[in-house]
Amino acid sequence: MNAHISSPVDPTTIQIKPTIETYDRLQLAYEHFNKALFGSQLPNALITLQRRKGTYGYFAGARFRHEDGRPADEIALNPSTFAARSIKDILGTLVHEMVHLWQHHQGTPGRGRYHNREWADKMKEIGLKPTDDGTEDGKETGETVGHLIVPEGAFDQATTKLLAKDFAIVWKEAAAPPPATKGEGEAEPETEQKSGKRVRYLCPSCDLKAWAKHDARLMCADDKVLMVAGS
Repeated sequence: MNAHISSPVDPTTIQIKPTIETYDRLQLAYEHFNKALFGSQLPNALITLQRRKGTYGYFAGARFRHEDGRPADEIALNPSTFAARSIKDILGTLVHEMVHLWQHHQGTPGRGRYHNREWADKMKEIGLKPTDDGTEDGKETGETVGHLIVPEGAFDQATTKLLAKDFAIVWKEAAAPPPATKGEGEAEPETEQKSGKRVRYLCPSCDLKAWAKHDARLMCADDKVLMVAGS
């Protein structure tokens, strides 16, 4: 009988703790902004990492419940976007969702996923300019609204103080390996998307369906996510 020989383990990999190094930092950032921008009035949320296509993050009120019955809101961040964005932009998404949490507990949220005037005014108060198209002139309210960071605004200054304490997001999603190449002489099949025909698009959250040209960019108004081409 051949003895099983295990490969040696790099001792440095045993010491790393990606979960702690990720979530402890996000909790630290949450507490920092809660104090600096919201007067420490917000309850703690359960921060998660979710790869929801077409969005940087989202808020869901009372999404979780403790075994003793206590609820907790969810703030989700999309780790697939971390590598391409600055830490300040990632933290901007965190605070954007904290404003939704603030409104959930202390304000009057818009119907469904509508970003109303109360939400927009709170965003501007803490130094984030709402915009539905990424420009200064974009609409501040609506179904799908992002934001711009106001230079020297409250958020900008609070983030500068946090980064001065060596805050970092140390774990980011690695680039996907390139797809395997096909053997010589094996042609790439013609697809419907390349033929000019209309393609069916699906919302990854609610399965809303729509037909459009292959290079269209469709947005689901209810879920605030880009729809993806499907079969």
